[in-house]
Amino acid sequence: MSSSPQPQASSPGIVPPSPGIVFDTLQAYQRSVALRGAIDLDLFTAIADGNKSLSAIAARIKASEKGTRVLCDFLTMMGFLVKQSGEYSLTPDSAAFLNRHSPAYMGTMAKFLMSPQIAGMLEDITGVIRHGGALPSDHGVLEPDHAIWVEFARSMAPMMQMPAELIAQMFAGSKPIKVLDISAGHGLYGIAFAKHNPGAKVVGLDWANVLEVAQENASKAGVSDRYVTIAGSAFEVDLGSGYDIILIPNFLHHFDPATNEKLLRKVHAALVPGGIAVTPDFIPNEDRISPPRDAMFSMQMLGTPAGDAYTYSELEKMFRNAGFARNEMRELAPFPQRLVVSYK
Repeated sequence: MSSSPQPQASSPGIVPPSPGIVFDTLQAYQRSVALRGAIDLDLFTAIADGNKSLSAIAARIKASEKGTRVLCDFLTMMGFLVKQSGEYSLTPDSAAFLNRHSPAYMGTMAKFLMSPQIAGMLEDITGVIRHGGALPSDHGVLEPDHAIWVEFARSMAPMMQMPAELIAQMFAGSKPIKVLDISAGHGLYGIAFAKHNPGAKVVGLDWANVLEVAQENASKAGVSDRYVTIAGSAFEVDLGSGYDIILIPNFLHHFDPATNEKLLRKVHAALVPGGIAVTPDFIPNEDRISPPRDAMFSMQMLGTPAGDAYTYSELEKMFRNAGFARNEMRELAPFPQRLVVSYK
């Protein structure tokens, strides 16, 4: 009598293949839309205000108890909430960054990161991969004065406060300095220098409509008398001269190396002897797969015409070709970016 083949046990130490990673990744969009929904409903603030039970949370956010239960349980499994004895509470991360009462609130980022313009950059991912960058029909967000960058300046500002403060603590000093903030956006990088150094004069450069946000923030910070602006493209306008420090935050990743070197030559010429360029960005290791947050940023940049997440060696070459004498990389922990410091 023949017998049916019996499944063989896996060898010790060998993990059998599982479709779980495929299933989970194809449904990963549920994680982002769930978080967006919770932010839109102000669920984290509701819980922070003492609404712990399902019925209390549902009443506060004006939602059905079923929908609230599914969302809260999903957020618990994602690591945003803790559930004990049928009640929900915030994790330390959620309390710090998703409670609207927190000074570090970052919920505004959802509006920009999940906007149709940004999410749509990779909608035709097959075509983008084949092309090696954004398709010609999708180049619009880099056009002059595009409204999406006003949204970026307003929505992403909370995330940039920490690195702006860290960088200012490193380089602001106490002597009078002149600082240029390229692609200033919200203006927080330059404003941090003005706040830390009473002798710092700051110039913010960006599109005219975006600079309105920077000027608002400078006024709120009480440094508007030392904050002036240059409107236009960094590649085309006169940067001026005599700068001790030029900030280039999160800008070079939008362009190819040759275009970046064109700008960096202007930066080099605008610095005083001994001046420095300070460039915070997502900078992967040479293996291009670590650290994950920096390395994964290359996928986002695949949605631009020619941008990338550049390694330190690639950035170092750009700065060296532009005339800088030496460069070094510094960490910005706990912020998920790194810093290139380039010396004239």
